[in-house]
Amino acid sequence: MLTLTENACTIVKQMTDIPDAPDTAGLRITQVETGFAVAATEQPVAGDQVVEQDGATVYLDAGAAEKLDEMTLDAGVDEQGSLQFGLLAQA
Repeated sequence: MLTLTENACTIVKQMTDIPDAPDTAGLRITQVETGFAVAATEQPVAGDQVVEQDGATVYLDAGAAEKLDEMTLDAGVDEQGSLQFGLLAQA
């Protein structure tokens, strides 16, 4: 199952812990032709795998769940202030 680094947990919580966001808010990762799409969402879509870690919630569509099963999601902010997500193989 996908795991999250401490940085990823912090950023996911920052993205989803906003005023008026429901308790079900999370980050959704979907498989697309060019890789993966990442977006904040208010709730999962039917069939999504739910990953909860240290207060952060990530939803994975079926394709992403299969491809990311043995991966760790990392996140950070680059020099321009843009969010960057990366994947690492689990040790």
